[in-house]
Amino acid sequence: MKRVAILIGLVGACVAGSASAQPSANLTGTYRCIQMCRDGMIGAPAFVTQNGDSVNLTTETGESLQATPDWNAPNSRLWIDARDESAVYSPDGMRIQFDDGRVWQRDLPPPLIVQRGPVVYGR
Repeated sequence: MKRVAILIGLVGACVAGSASAQPSANLTGTYRCIQMCRDGMIGAPAFVTQNGDSVNLTTETGESLQATPDWNAPNSRLWIDARDESAVYSPDGMRIQFDDGRVWQRDLPPPLIVQRGPVVYGR
């Protein structure tokens, strides 16, 4: 009976650990490189696609990279294995800052403006 309880506890810990490995913010979207951009490409678009704990990055130069939550801080950092580099992201997912000093800012579309026609009272 004691072994069953230990086994259930271990399985529960593994499930809880894998669930918390996802980034805490939804990072999917278009970003703009605003600081220390490669090849001087300030303002160039960069793209992030997140699917569970797998994060795909397309840099401002068009380089494709895969990232995963950093095991040391999975709720605020990504690890890019191909670059041996990490990146910290803001809690709202609006900004990503890489170890090399590059900063990406989320590129939001302009606000939708709804225009209404004149109000006509009584006919």
